[in-house]
Amino acid sequence: MEGKSAKESKAMIIQQMTQADANLAGNVHGGSIMKLVDSTAGIVAARHSSSNVVTASIDRLDFYHPVYIGELLKISASINYAGKTSMEIGARVEAENVMTGEVRHTASAYLTFVALDKEGKPKPVSPLILKTDEEKRRNLEAGERRKIRLNERRRENNYSR
Repeated sequence: MEGKSAKESKAMIIQQMTQADANLAGNVHGGSIMKLVDSTAGIVAARHSSSNVVTASIDRLDFYHPVYIGELLKISASINYAGKTSMEIGARVEAENVMTGEVRHTASAYLTFVALDKEGKPKPVSPLILKTDEEKRRNLEAGERRKIRLNERRRENNYSR
């Protein structure tokens, strides 16, 4: 199977936040942001694997600043790690006030997706070709997060017996 670079599957979504996305105080709901993060990361995973994908987990979703009605929400996502059938995608969320031009880093997330074949079973994904020092650093950090996730899953399975 031929490898793919992170650049080949990168994605960005920009959407203006409206009243439908927010509470009565004008703050955008975290769940609205989460859905857009999941959709953007899903595009990256589908591009990398050339297949349907499902979200297996959201490792972290940290909110740093609120997002308000009328602001543009920009979500950038790229692949950090490709395993046998799963991929870790990193997402960065920024809000832009179109009146002032101010841009704030409002959230970051790590999501794991699994590629699916036509029968809905996990399928192998293309190896990730790392070209830049930044991609290599992100890949190493993703590998560490993967080890933590697997250890946590083992502990959880031991408790449920």
